[in-house]
Amino acid sequence: MSTVRPFTPVQYVMNKAEFCGLDFTVNENVLIPRPETEILVDTVVELFQGSGFRVQGRRILDLGTGCGNIAISLIKKIPDCKIIASDISTEALEVAKINARRHGVYDRIEFVESDLFDRIEGRFDIIISNPPYVARGEFETLQKEVLMEPRVAIDGGEDGLNFYRKIIPGALRHLKPGGILVMEIGYGQRRDVSKIIEEAGNLELSEVKIDRNNIDRIIVAKWIN
Repeated sequence: MSTVRPFTPVQYVMNKAEFCGLDFTVNENVLIPRPETEILVDTVVELFQGSGFRVQGRRILDLGTGCGNIAISLIKKIPDCKIIASDISTEALEVAKINARRHGVYDRIEFVESDLFDRIEGRFDIIISNPPYVARGEFETLQKEVLMEPRVAIDGGEDGLNFYRKIIPGALRHLKPGGILVMEIGYGQRRDVSKIIEEAGNLELSEVKIDRNNIDRIIVAKWIN
């Protein structure tokens, strides 16, 4: 029988977290889904429904899928889309596969073990990501329960922007012309992430969504040529 460590999040104790009205298996190998990330899912659904931009295709890349909550929620809402769900962690992918089977969508999602774009092939209509974005100087201010989550899933480098510097230019090599990049961002990161988008070229900041606390949370960039 495993021992529960002090400050272990209740979701790990229960091996369960809710996201977009669905229950997901979680353990200490994956980030616990947050309510604000549901805005990312809603944003992508709106894009497919024609609110904002009209997406022509149905091929989606979920970069850093974790427990698979984003990919699975999307394919439940957009049944005819094709999703590639990737993660650097073998253990996280195993959890994502468990959840895909649990929700009856395992045969509709392709899981790829990859360090960002390293093993990703082809181009996509939409690339989505909730990357690690906590700056290392902020770790001492985090709740002890958050520090129990995988460091690889929350550590965004010295300024919290390491993954945006990799994902944004990498997306240009993997988006179809006219494709869209949708990412979650941390508190106060809108200006810096917007600058990275601008400097990448061929991408244009299109929309920013706020969360229930009026914090910039989801950023949308579109391929321009």
